[in-house]
Amino acid sequence: MLDLTYETPKPKVIAGAKYDWELVIGMEVHAQVSSNAKLFSGASTQFGAEPNANVSFVDAAMPGMLPVINEFCVEQAVRTGLGLKAEINLKSAFDRKNYFYPDLPQGYQISQLYHPIVGEGEIIVDMESGIARKVRIERIHLEQDAGKSVHDMDPNMSFVDYNRTGVALMEIVSRPDIRGPEEAAAYVTKLRQLLRYLGTCDGNMQNGNLRADVNVSVCRPGQYEKYMETQDFSHLGTRCEIKNMNSMRFIQAAIDYEAKRQIAIVEAGGTVDQETRLYDPDKNETRSMRSKEEAHDYRYFPDPDLLPLEIEQGWVDDIAKSLPELPDEKKSRFVNDFGLSEYDASVLTAEAENAAYFEAVANGRNGKLSANWVINELFGRLKKDDKGITESPISPEQLGGVIDLISSDAISGKIAKDLFEIVYTEGGDPAKIVDERGMKQVTDTGAIEAALDEIIAANPEQVEKAKVNPKLAGWFVGQVMKATGGKANPKAVNQLVAQKLND
Repeated sequence: MLDLTYETPKPKVIAGAKYDWELVIGMEVHAQVSSNAKLFSGASTQFGAEPNANVSFVDAAMPGMLPVINEFCVEQAVRTGLGLKAEINLKSAFDRKNYFYPDLPQGYQISQLYHPIVGEGEIIVDMESGIARKVRIERIHLEQDAGKSVHDMDPNMSFVDYNRTGVALMEIVSRPDIRGPEEAAAYVTKLRQLLRYLGTCDGNMQNGNLRADVNVSVCRPGQYEKYMETQDFSHLGTRCEIKNMNSMRFIQAAIDYEAKRQIAIVEAGGTVDQETRLYDPDKNETRSMRSKEEAHDYRYFPDPDLLPLEIEQGWVDDIAKSLPELPDEKKSRFVNDFGLSEYDASVLTAEAENAAYFEAVANGRNGKLSANWVINELFGRLKKDDKGITESPISPEQLGGVIDLISSDAISGKIAKDLFEIVYTEGGDPAKIVDERGMKQVTDTGAIEAALDEIIAANPEQVEKAKVNPKLAGWFVGQVMKATGGKANPKAVNQLVAQKLND
């Protein structure tokens, strides 16, 4: 395993404040369950369908329609809990969370408050090389999503699209363990990575499939430590919740603004109101949305249409056996088995598809060389073309073929880059391309020596300078490479140049 140090960040000093303040952040991440059907109906969850095309009678709250729980959504929640090393509750229950919104046809949301399906867990957040933070997970509960109100189609009317109504969500609630904007973004990034590895949420923030509510408060140094000792929230400042954040950059900017806003209020002698706020990225500010509701405001009570959910330990154990290798374990294995740096292993394991591609390339080959070509050449080119690894024009087998030619000294590094470009744009077998286009490296020392002798004979003044200053020998190496069309073996060229100049 990787040698990680877990540490609590130093108190963050907010610029412009009179005193030192510490940030305290907790997050509620809503992750849409990857499922073809909704939580309590068989309606499709397809994104981008025509408005109100994916709505069943249950979703529309037609009289007499009863919810039927989707077993696969329950399995996905359990899988997520296991991935976060959390307690799985074999008995859970659904409650009605009552509030009125035009895009909530039932007039309530079916959720879990008192008995969630997943209990306490943890997530390891990488902050920098060798440094990580443990963020405690309080709970994960299942609930149904609401619809979407549309206000920009008509100047006089609003419309409602119920396609999202009833889509299964996992609300992943952290403890207030996050201590700064960068750590908050790193937490969501790591959580998204885990969900994608597990296959329980696609993590598409642009489509709203992963969004975060960020609870922000500030307190004086030492108060957080008292909270950790007592778990008494009175040691922390009044929190405000910033709703529906769907961008890592906006999460950081919103936290930074909100912290400064709260500090300014307190240092001016005021008090921070507990409320729900929205972040406006155009103005880079948060603004009040409504006063913060408590559980009693929603009049929670057990849903009378759904029996308590009971699952068997054997079923949970079977799900655990099917879990894939998760990012931290994969990263550690890449470091140990392939001799990679922690940074390179992090880049390669950021997405499961990237890791699988690399492993296919590195199979039976030099791990570091394979990593260099995947990260620097392939990823660089894909980024330039705005493509993902699944759209790569060059397969792992083709890239592995290029690396094999380098390892066998059939081609030089420079020729390999030219070959990579040919395979990337035209396709084909790298070995055949090298043969057909005469790209093989010149390893015949006689041919290299003949080219070098001509250059030496034509440049006696440069020879004398190089004998005085050995660093100028590189000029001869360059001239030989140019004369041979870049095909000469660089190692052989360097050896011959050194030998000739020392004679």
